[in-house]
Amino acid sequence: MLSRLTRLQAVAVCALPVVALLATAALAPLPFSVAQPGMTANVLGENQGTQVITVSGAPTRKTSGQLRMVTIEATGPDAKVTFGDVLGNWFRTDRAVMPRDAVYPSGDTVKEIEKHNAAQMLQSQDAATQAALKYLGLSAGKVKVTLKLADVGGPSAGLLFTLGIIDKLEGDGNGGDLTGGRTVAGTGTIDADGTVGAVGGVALKTQAARRDGASVFLVPKAECTDAKAELPKGLRLVPVTTLKTAMTSLTALRTGKGSIPSC
Repeated sequence: MLSRLTRLQAVAVCALPVVALLATAALAPLPFSVAQPGMTANVLGENQGTQVITVSGAPTRKTSGQLRMVTIEATGPDAKVTFGDVLGNWFRTDRAVMPRDAVYPSGDTVKEIEKHNAAQMLQSQDAATQAALKYLGLSAGKVKVTLKLADVGGPSAGLLFTLGIIDKLEGDGNGGDLTGGRTVAGTGTIDADGTVGAVGGVALKTQAARRDGASVFLVPKAECTDAKAELPKGLRLVPVTTLKTAMTSLTALRTGKGSIPSC
C-alpha cells in the first residue's frame, strides 16, 4: 500500500526534474565566445624577439615613441562555454560575451579557422605595404617590406602596420616621428587605397591600449560609439576613415596646430 506524500514532499519530488534540467542547461555548451583585452605590440620595435617591420631597398630611420597594435583574446572555437560562463562574464567591463560566429567563421574546424586568420593577416600586411608605399610615392618594385607578428591573426592591424612603415621610412617628413614621442595605439583594417575599415572588440582593445601605456587611440570612425562604451581614463579617441585622415590627426597632435576630430 502506498503512503500519501505530504505537500512538502510532493513539491520536492516535482522539483527534482526541474533542478536536473537547470543543472544540465547550466553545463551545456553554448554558441558563444568570451573575450578579454589581449596583447599589444609596438610595430616600430620587436615582438617575441623579432623585428615587426623590416625594410630593404630604401634607407630607414631610428624612431622614438610607439605605435601599438592591439588585440583581443577569445575562448577558442572548440572551447566549451556554458550558461554559467556567459552569466559570470556578462556584466564585467573587462569581458565581452559574443556569438561564436562573430569571432570565428561558422562551421570551420580549428585548423581551417587558424588558416583563415593567417591568410587575413597576410592580406592585411600586403595592403598595408601597398598603402604606405603609395602614400610615400615609392615603388613596390624597389622597396621591400617584411612584416612579422607571431601568434596574431586577422586583418585589424592593417592601419598600424601602414603607419609603422611610413614612420620607419619618412617619419613626419621633417626628421621627426609620427608619434611625437607618444605611445599611440589603434586598430582598423586598411585597403591598398588607404581606406580604413571597422573591426571588432574595440571596447576591449582600448583597455589593452591604456594598460600598455597608450594615451591616444586611433579608431575607425564607424566604431566611435563602441569605443566610448568602456573608455579608460587618460585615453584619447581619434576617429579615422582613411590613412590621410590618420596622418593629418597625428600631425595636429604632434604640432598642436589644426583641429583634431573626436568621437
